Amino acid sequence: MTSSFTSPLEETQHISQALDRVISMANGKGGVGKTTATANIAGTAALGGYRVLVIDLDHQGDMKSDLGYEKQTGEELLAALITGTTPPILKDVRENLDVIAGGPALEDIAAIMAVRAGRDDSSDFGDMLYKMLAPIVGDYDLILMDTPPGDKVIVEGALCVSTAVIIPTKSDDGSVNGVERMGRRFQAVRPRNPVLQVAGVLLFAVGSRSLRLERSVREKLEGMLGEVAPVFTTRIRNLESAAADARDRGLLFYELEGAAKGEKAITLAALKAGEKPTRGMFTSNASAVAAEFEDLTGEILTRLNEIKGVQ
Repeated sequence: MTSSFTSPLEETQHISQALDRVISMANGKGGVGKTTATANIAGTAALGGYRVLVIDLDHQGDMKSDLGYEKQTGEELLAALITGTTPPILKDVRENLDVIAGGPALEDIAAIMAVRAGRDDSSDFGDMLYKMLAPIVGDYDLILMDTPPGDKVIVEGALCVSTAVIIPTKSDDGSVNGVERMGRRFQAVRPRNPVLQVAGVLLFAVGSRSLRLERSVREKLEGMLGEVAPVFTTRIRNLESAAADARDRGLLFYELEGAAKGEKAITLAALKAGEKPTRGMFTSNASAVAAEFEDLTGEILTRLNEIKGVQ
């Protein structure tokens, strides 16, 4: 079966230079866990000593919920993109982890690009990203860009400067079809960025007992990918209670585990004192999801080293 991610390397007017260490997280459909996966992979890598930068290119700016920082407008990021100047970086959101936050102002990017398209000397969004990131890329071991699903300009611009793309997906047909749409975007960008590789596809929010469904989805995805990239062995289980607690508190899953134990102790102390405990967390144990993200991050870093070795 021909892979959806193969593409001839045709001649183009100019080849964009991919930036080492820059990885895009993308899928052609929303709601597949991109933002949560980006935050937890970044946090786990940072915990392991990697210097990590997360870039939220989504106008919704939902990364704030996963990492627990204040809501941003995205105006400073937009200005840095337009002027090619140093972007606003939220330092030490976690130890070894910095963030460039998104926000509503990024909705203007498509309109700005449309206005610029008619100029002979115009730069596209990939060029803008390159100029903004090139001076700082050496400060980090890993840069993860979270992209919006329906914004062709932003997604393809991010792929133009990336060395690899990771594609999270759920097991439903709509999400899997989003992976196929990413194949078309990959094909559109690859002639301009021949360095770009698919690091792999991540199965996200899969039922722990849905083994037959998982096997079926893996087979379909492997057919799309061919020999281009793997479906990561580690999948992230569906644990709605832990996900709700994590976003409500701005915690990563490895942090949620400790918080859950603390809440349990507070609840038991209240009961012992004859008091009514306040509503605590929905989950009592997030260790399984935290362990899966640890395994997944190791698998991704190994795959990225393989990609770098063949470039």
